[in-house]
Amino acid sequence: MLSFKADHVGSMLRPKEVHEARDKRQRGEITAEELRVVENAAIEKTIKRQEAVGLQSITDGEFRRAFFHIDFLEKLKGVVVKGGLPVKFRSVGGELEFAPPRMEIVGRLERTQAISVDDFSFVRDATSRTAKLCIPSPTMLHFRAGRKGI
Repeated sequence: MLSFKADHVGSMLRPKEVHEARDKRQRGEITAEELRVVENAAIEKTIKRQEAVGLQSITDGEFRRAFFHIDFLEKLKGVVVKGGLPVKFRSVGGELEFAPPRMEIVGRLERTQAISVDDFSFVRDATSRTAKLCIPSPTMLHFRAGRKGI
């Protein structure tokens, strides 16, 4: 029998209802608490799917994050998020221009608040398996802004 070890980062495609709720929140049509209710329901579904396929480490699918790294890193003291440089992507469906935010280090990096405790606790309480939360490495600060951002 052939076997191999595999792991998953935890990022899942967000369901339509999460996209719609985030758009409504951005327009001010729903509260942060109402968005969280929608996210919670979607996360509970993705936890059940992960358990059903036999995964032993369970994530929230990163449904609460806009970007894998920025949502975490922007909560560090000493980091400022600014507009990014536009990048064009081409595919069969056409062309898309996207300007992901970039981060600049403007001072000593410090964690002055809990960053993902509530998100992790939600997953931990919703599964009997090992809850997992992926966090970005500090190199992600250099990745987006380059040496000029430090």
